[in-house]
Amino acid sequence: MSRYIKQLITQGEHQKLDFKFEISDSRKIARSLVAFANTDGGKLLVGVKDNGAIAGVRSDEEKHMVETAASIYCKPEINFNTTEWEVEGKTVLEVDIEQDRYKPYYAQTPDDKWMVYIRVKDQNLLANNILLRVWDKKRKQKGVKIKYTEPEKFLLNYLKNKPDITLNKYYKLANISRRKAENILVNFISLNIIDMEFTEKTVYYKLSKEDQDA
Repeated sequence: MSRYIKQLITQGEHQKLDFKFEISDSRKIARSLVAFANTDGGKLLVGVKDNGAIAGVRSDEEKHMVETAASIYCKPEINFNTTEWEVEGKTVLEVDIEQDRYKPYYAQTPDDKWMVYIRVKDQNLLANNILLRVWDKKRKQKGVKIKYTEPEKFLLNYLKNKPDITLNKYYKLANISRRKAENILVNFISLNIIDMEFTEKTVYYKLSKEDQDA
């Protein structure tokens, strides 16, 4: 069954797969656990280097550190499954985390703050307030009512001619408060009219593919 792990490794790190050479810090691994749970779910392969080379798990302590991360440094506690595989005479620990509809999940940082992370391609990035509000609205199944006043019309017209916009640029160009801009974006995202694109430095907002094609 080592072929299964090798096939995973050939995919490289991506939205649902992360390699860990070793686990030496439960707080750091908590970030990966919540990022997967808050996004599409995924797998950690412990004992695999970033380049895909198999190093093997060094001790049972690493499995215990995953358990500690999930139970102490994640809020709420993360549910996961582990499987140990023998590959090239070395042990690779597969940690499987499912996407959870009860998100958000928080990870505790070294300075004792609780932060929300999401998985974007092969990175764990901080979620922003707009995404948290969208999740809250969907979780509570709140209805969304939109009045197409000038700020709403401005945003849609802008995105029909430009590929994307940032929050800061939107509220400045539309000459509205930051809070009002956030409210409009939350409503449009909740209705799948606008999509969010996270990068390391900022978040971009763009028309959803359906609306682009319309």
